[in-house]
Amino acid sequence: MKRNVLTRMICVAVLAVVACGGSSLAASEMPRADGQALLDFLKTSDYQSWSLFPGKGKLYEGRHPHGAFLTTYVSKDALAAIEAKKGMLPVGAILVKENYSPEKKLAAITAMYRVKGYDAEAGDWFWAKYATDGKILAEGKVKGCINCHQAVLVNDWIFTGPVK
Repeated sequence: MKRNVLTRMICVAVLAVVACGGSSLAASEMPRADGQALLDFLKTSDYQSWSLFPGKGKLYEGRHPHGAFLTTYVSKDALAAIEAKKGMLPVGAILVKENYSPEKKLAAITAMYRVKGYDAEAGDWFWAKYATDGKILAEGKVKGCINCHQAVLVNDWIFTGPVK
């Protein structure tokens, strides 16, 4: 499968991969709640080197609105919380979902990023959606994301799999 521009940019090996996974970093090293800041962080941390959501492989069957096939990556702290069945992901946790068409072509990238004090009514999740060229399609307190994900409030707003 041919990689698109965003995937190539993200896959570039960067020294920032160190322990990046999105969590072993100090709060001051985490991106602010901003679509471009989060995208820059995802590029430099090489999110595709992160673990997959436990129990999910690459290109698992998806559903609307994300895509026919999905691949979900989780930051190190998110993975630790999920594996420990903590029931809630910690501040700084990031989930990145690659959304694919029925032909398994990357269509968009969506992210959930927990930011302390960002939006208590929606679990302090910052939501973002990116086109394959990196254009920000949605960011912040995205009503469509919040309205849908509130159905799984008891699972920390996450559909992909159990966190407790």
